[in-house]
Amino acid sequence: MTPKDLWCFNIKIMQENWQNKYIVFFDGDCGVCNFWVQWILERDKKDQFMFASLQSDFGQHFLSERGLETKVFNTMYLWKPNQYYLIKSRAILQIADLLGGIYKLSGIGKIFPAFLSDKIYDVISRNRMKLANQKCYLPTPHQRAKFIEV
Repeated sequence: MTPKDLWCFNIKIMQENWQNKYIVFFDGDCGVCNFWVQWILERDKKDQFMFASLQSDFGQHFLSERGLETKVFNTMYLWKPNQYYLIKSRAILQIADLLGGIYKLSGIGKIFPAFLSDKIYDVISRNRMKLANQKCYLPTPHQRAKFIEV
């Protein structure tokens, strides 16, 4: 079995775990990104999110399969398998909407055109390494199961 065959085999097995979930792709080396992953994990009461770093094999496959940049990790993606993916501010607003409760109020941000809200996202993204230090976050076993590491 070639490495590619093995990778495809592993993906098919794992698909059962994440096919009906929303997958958040993030920069695994970014403190701000890791802060937001932790924030989502703590509020994901409906157990609807899974996570993968853009640097992982799974993240790289996601990017290359869609013709997206595979060496620059300044964008957060939200992917609903077999349906759609969102980027930058639209991904963040959709995550908040899916979390529900008070976070649904952030949906008001959808009244702004994506190019405008993405400008704000880009400013934060360019400065993200200055905004937060990388911290060692230790997820619970339940939270750890939400990470795709293929």
